[in-house]
Amino acid sequence: MLEIVKTADGSNTIFNAEVGEHYHSTHGALQESRHVFINSGLAYFLANHPTAKSAAILEVGFGTGLNFLLSADYCSQHQTGLEYVGIEAYPLSPEMISATGYDQFIAPKTWASFTKKYEDAIQSPIAINPQCHLQITNCKLLDFQANRQFEIIYFDAFASVRQPEMWNEEAIGHSIQFLKPGGVFVTYAITGNLKRALKALGCKVEKAAGAPGKREMLRAVKLI
Repeated sequence: MLEIVKTADGSNTIFNAEVGEHYHSTHGALQESRHVFINSGLAYFLANHPTAKSAAILEVGFGTGLNFLLSADYCSQHQTGLEYVGIEAYPLSPEMISATGYDQFIAPKTWASFTKKYEDAIQSPIAINPQCHLQITNCKLLDFQANRQFEIIYFDAFASVRQPEMWNEEAIGHSIQFLKPGGVFVTYAITGNLKRALKALGCKVEKAAGAPGKREMLRAVKLI
């Protein structure tokens, strides 16, 4: 049911035939991840919090791990600590993770540590390197619980046309409770319902330029 597909920028994604959706944009998986989550999320947060020595990220929809890998590389390059938790109801197999070919886009040590420890991270938090810790929580979004909050949320669920339950007010509200005041929520999508839900939850919402193939994306900052 899963097939490796090459996207327009030369990087791979996965097509899930059961859902009828790709894990990343076919206009460029790597470009989308860097633009939406790294540049508009992680880098944006750190630029606005210049004294921050670390960042805690919650990802809704861990998928292939591309957003995590690029975040880990970015934090290593900028001497920033990273605590990363990914929510994934249906973790990919180690073989499928390896088949993505993302090793060509990140530091060899990051890739080697991630692929070696991927299955362990589904069981408990692990150190990818001295600065970066990863935990993949194998559950559905509404079943996720944590006794902490995060500086950044990457919301990378499948599109609402495929998984509308991931984008309703209950799902967004459940996610936002784990975001610290001043924290940043980013996603590739932008809809009226999503904007209204985030505003009702005490967030300042803004449109930003989208990744290739998409005109706009959404970024929100939690005010309370």
